[in-house]
Amino acid sequence: MTSGQAGEQADRLGLRGNPPRVLVLTAAVTVTALVAAVVGLTLPHRLPVDDPLPAPARYGIAVAVLALAQLARLRFRAPAGMVSISWGEAALIICLYLVPAGWIPSATLIGAGLAWSALSAYGERRPVLETVRIAASLSAASALAVAVTTTLGHPLLATPTPGLSAAMIAGAVTYLLVTAWLSGVTLGLRLGVPIGPPLLAALRGKLLMFVGNVAVGLVVVVLLHVDARWLLLLPPPLWLLQQTYRHRLRADQEQRTWRTFAESTAALNQLDERGVAGAAVAGALALFHAELVDVDVARADGSWWRYRGDAAGGLVDREVAEPGPAEPEEHELVRPLAVGDLPVGRLRVRFPRSAPPVGRDRDAVAAFGDALAAALHDAATHRELRQVTARSSYEAVHDPLTGLANRAALLSRGDQTLRQLAHDHPVALLLLDIDQFKEVNDTLGHVAGDQLLRLTANRLGALARPGDLLGRLGGDEFALLLTSVPVVGDRNAPMAYALRQAREIAERLAAPTEIAGVRMSVEVSVGVVVADAGAADLTELLRRADIAMYQAKEGGGNVAGYDSTRDAASTDQLALLAELREALEVDDQLVLALQPAVDLATGAPTGVEALIRWRHPRRGWLSPVEFIRPVENSEQLGTFTRYVLDKALAVAAGWAREGLDVPISVNLSARSLLDPRLPGEIAEALRRHQVPAHRLVLEITETVVMSELEVIDEVLATLRSMGVQLAVDDFGTGFSSLTFLTRIAVDELKVDRSFVIRMADSPEAAAIVRTTVGLAHELGLRVVAEGVETAEQRLALAELGCTAAQGYHFFKPMPADKIGAVLGTLLDEARPNVFPLRADGAS
Repeated sequence: MTSGQAGEQADRLGLRGNPPRVLVLTAAVTVTALVAAVVGLTLPHRLPVDDPLPAPARYGIAVAVLALAQLARLRFRAPAGMVSISWGEAALIICLYLVPAGWIPSATLIGAGLAWSALSAYGERRPVLETVRIAASLSAASALAVAVTTTLGHPLLATPTPGLSAAMIAGAVTYLLVTAWLSGVTLGLRLGVPIGPPLLAALRGKLLMFVGNVAVGLVVVVLLHVDARWLLLLPPPLWLLQQTYRHRLRADQEQRTWRTFAESTAALNQLDERGVAGAAVAGALALFHAELVDVDVARADGSWWRYRGDAAGGLVDREVAEPGPAEPEEHELVRPLAVGDLPVGRLRVRFPRSAPPVGRDRDAVAAFGDALAAALHDAATHRELRQVTARSSYEAVHDPLTGLANRAALLSRGDQTLRQLAHDHPVALLLLDIDQFKEVNDTLGHVAGDQLLRLTANRLGALARPGDLLGRLGGDEFALLLTSVPVVGDRNAPMAYALRQAREIAERLAAPTEIAGVRMSVEVSVGVVVADAGAADLTELLRRADIAMYQAKEGGGNVAGYDSTRDAASTDQLALLAELREALEVDDQLVLALQPAVDLATGAPTGVEALIRWRHPRRGWLSPVEFIRPVENSEQLGTFTRYVLDKALAVAAGWAREGLDVPISVNLSARSLLDPRLPGEIAEALRRHQVPAHRLVLEITETVVMSELEVIDEVLATLRSMGVQLAVDDFGTGFSSLTFLTRIAVDELKVDRSFVIRMADSPEAAAIVRTTVGLAHELGLRVVAEGVETAEQRLALAELGCTAAQGYHFFKPMPADKIGAVLGTLLDEARPNVFPLRADGAS
């Protein structure tokens, strides 16, 4: 063999690992080979008296046989370079029969030296020291093999017997193991890699050939003993055997290569850049038996990051300058990484100089590079989505201007804080409103107003104590929940404490400051309410504090406590609910206002949202904001929901009679979904109005999306199985929206109007809209943008891939008796890829 030739990296001798030790090992092996050769030649030997061949001729034949065995080698790439396997064992057995055993070490030294010198001179350009090491290793191995064989028998021109054959086989095994061990040690010292992988690769590749070598050697010995003329028949079988060896090695290597390719590409399925690049480096090193692998990644911010690994193991990464045009060296392959026209990086694979890449390697690097490009692109996409989701989650609970908790977060955290306190623990809520804030905006501009809001937020943040909860409710209103209210003293002590804190905060905020070049004092009105933690939720506390704040403004002072005698909200709410009960019994007070959503490409209607309005006989027109919340908190919610659904389905039935196939959308309260009877009631209403289930779209509010109650999921699943369509309203404003999509299948996502309004001047809002549209397309969902008010918004949405939209730019909500004509006109005028001409908002 040998795997002794496995370290064919001659040009790298001394560049890695431990060069002095390699030189010491080479010297030791060379000295051992020379000593064995000299001693072997001086040992007494006897040839038959009637031997027709003179001793020099026999020695020359042995040299030729040993040289030919090295020239007829087979090569394959292993983890540390090229591995050569030869006919060395066959030549050893033949020489043991032909010449005295003592001659074989010197004959091996000469024959192997000549063969490897010829190979180096005519193609491989191996340094002389490397050739000497290989020849010496083979000579030393043959000396040990000869010693083992002659200990067990005397093969020189002897009649082949089973015992003598076993002795020769033992010598061949010794030769195999010694050459493999010497090569492994040399590779370990030279390249600084474990000797196990190349050693096992060499032995695995050699196994079949070793058996054949032994068999060929024994057959040749038998033929020489019987009649040497039989040897004339051997060349064809030997050639076929050589081709069999080559085919078997190639098939084994192809099988391992494809298995490694599959494992390496499968390992690329990771969600972060470092994981993908690390798997790519490890996979390329294993797949191509490379010396060095570089994966350069082009990041979204324009920077480049390099991940590098070599055969010794480990991964090093650092930022690099943008790589120039690929100029690979002779033993390197470079593959640009791109997905479509988008460059994502570059892959560089450096092969051992003794095993430069071939055409097959170029194809494999190209295929591996394409898989790596896709994996890096997916990782970058996931990273962007995580960032957008994180920003969306942050914005869902933070005020974008001041960074304080927004109203939703303040209500949620406030209620949680109240639940964590003892039931009778006093708390105080301060509601602050900046006086003359509108005048600041009007005179100095909105930039100055924003600066004033940020200044107020910073000062309040500095005044808040640990455990307090501070947030901006919107506009110029801030709320501060005090949880460290003293519990000692009389029953009026908590309010006295809270009023003192409010006055101190008002004084601190009034410290002069400069806004837009104008020196001013920030004066605020503060409403204060005190209650036990278990007596009310934060929504009720805010309502009372709001009343107190207006009492402060009306009273001329800047601080006022809540006065329950001036709070008529409770009785007014009860009266409103009583009046609603009467409205549900008639047919002319609660009316539907219908707003179409249109296809941005064709102008065709994609659906109509049903909005409820109350034509109150005494209070006038009431919007949902004025009565929906009390209804949701009352026992009348079920009756109210059935009433609205019945009206909406009656309108849809009328459209069907006119030949209009347009879905109608109805908003559904979270509390309605807690009723398991709801699907049956909706099924009955659909049957009664003869409206197909797919024409009804139920819009689910964010409260539903954030809920994980099992009953809600069951009700939604039942509605879905009936064929009723589901839409997620205000999508993107809550951090649980994505999780909800994994629990319940929906048909439509509605982009919240807050993102649509801000996407022209907010890259973050535009990114959320783009991500929502892309997510909807990936999931096969419709997407509708809400609150479109300008042609610029409509154009931007179309460019982002949004398919439908609704808002005042298209149509205002209109009565039910007018919507049919509008829908018919839209369907008649709709043409492929043409925007609707009618966008004047007329009803």
